[in-house]
Amino acid sequence: MSETAVEKFVDLVIKSDSPYEDVDRIYVTNLIFRLIGDGFGESTDDASPVDLANDLVELAISHQKIEDSITNREILEDQLMDLLTPIPSKVNRIFWNKYQQSPEAATDYFYRLSQNNDYIKTRAIAKNISYTADTDYGDLEITINLSKPEKDPKAIAAAGRKKSTSYPVGPLAIENEGYLGRLGYPARSNHRVIRMMIGGQPWGFQYSPYAYFGEHAIFLNQKHVPMKISQQTFVNLTDIIKQLPHYFVGSNADLPIVGGSLLAQDHYQGGRHNFPMMKAGIDRPVDLGIDGLKAGIVKWPMATIRLQSDDANQVVVAATKIADSWKQYSDESVDIRAYSEDGTRHHTVTPIAYTKDGQYVLDIVLRDNQTSDKYPDGIFHPHKDVQHIKKENIGLIEVMGRAILPARLKTEMKEVEKYLVDEDNEIAEYHKPWADELKAKHQFTKENVSKILDQEIGLVFARVLEDAGVYKWNDKGQAAFDRFIDQLK
Repeated sequence: MSETAVEKFVDLVIKSDSPYEDVDRIYVTNLIFRLIGDGFGESTDDASPVDLANDLVELAISHQKIEDSITNREILEDQLMDLLTPIPSKVNRIFWNKYQQSPEAATDYFYRLSQNNDYIKTRAIAKNISYTADTDYGDLEITINLSKPEKDPKAIAAAGRKKSTSYPVGPLAIENEGYLGRLGYPARSNHRVIRMMIGGQPWGFQYSPYAYFGEHAIFLNQKHVPMKISQQTFVNLTDIIKQLPHYFVGSNADLPIVGGSLLAQDHYQGGRHNFPMMKAGIDRPVDLGIDGLKAGIVKWPMATIRLQSDDANQVVVAATKIADSWKQYSDESVDIRAYSEDGTRHHTVTPIAYTKDGQYVLDIVLRDNQTSDKYPDGIFHPHKDVQHIKKENIGLIEVMGRAILPARLKTEMKEVEKYLVDEDNEIAEYHKPWADELKAKHQFTKENVSKILDQEIGLVFARVLEDAGVYKWNDKGQAAFDRFIDQLK
């Protein structure tokens, strides 16, 4: 006779690394009944933990334990998956024991756990569209994000100014570990955080539930302090890649518009992915006056200086020199102004650290968040003519060449395709000028329209990055870049 969903789920709990053993079978069964109501329900052929948890959620709804809503479903599903998950102390103990074998063994364990207990939403992530597009800067990575809603830049800026008084204080606070969730706030019962010391301070290491790339990790300060780029940032980033040399790690900028993430909580992002920017070559070397340090301007649409040394302290010293100088630097000839007349600061950097050929590499991207009457969303922000494709802030991931485009494009591009091959369509008005340009540029057929459109979206993303770059790839822009470099010596 087939087992019921409850019986199968109990089996999974007993066989997992959870605290429960076979003698606890009745107790675990009753724990589940507390959540879903009494009754085993129908027998099931489902075998995966997520499928079984979904079956149990349906039972809870039929038993009237919860109302049928997205929030209630997510909260209950995560409570059930929490039963399969070791408690935080055991997760940390296993992680650091495996770390003695190798850093990869430790992260492999934690990544699998976070997938298997559905903290990382692998099913939602699998719906994302992903491909590469050839550009003047190499193959850029294009993703259409179908697993999370599009952010609003003004909302991000407002969040950076707002001090929360709720619990947890924000989605990247360490207090989310095991949090039940509520309307408008994600369920985190099955969430676990690795404790680690970074730069001499206690931090946490977790994975992103909606990963944008391989082993998308988040490193979060256990103190609730805002994002701030300083020498300590560069110390912290190099410390992380010392401990996890198979990962890269970077920080979003610490100002609105150029900061593409939550500014109210100090954190970094990292993981196991070789981004297009990392593959980009050096256009020309530069001399920063530090013996043993290699430095150069990267052939990349956003103004990037690459630092490389087998001495982490050298790249920290050089990065600090660049960042401190950039915060004060202005060049009116290319619309670069460090401060407004009222004293508002406009300059910061986006730093990315990784190892290559046994050396420490730190890429420093110069950022400027000025606005103007002509460019109210940002002088160095995607301009109006490309916002039909991308209007969000250009944060760390996109700086490195991986576009995170909004879900609306999946359906909107189907209508653009119809328009391009002269079929009946419902193309959005804001796509028409671009689509008309494409019609004049290409001979479209039903067979080639999708491939060409994918490539053209990639070219728009390259333009987005060029808009965000403070020094343009023309004679005037690169001469201005060289002037900034010269004053560093």
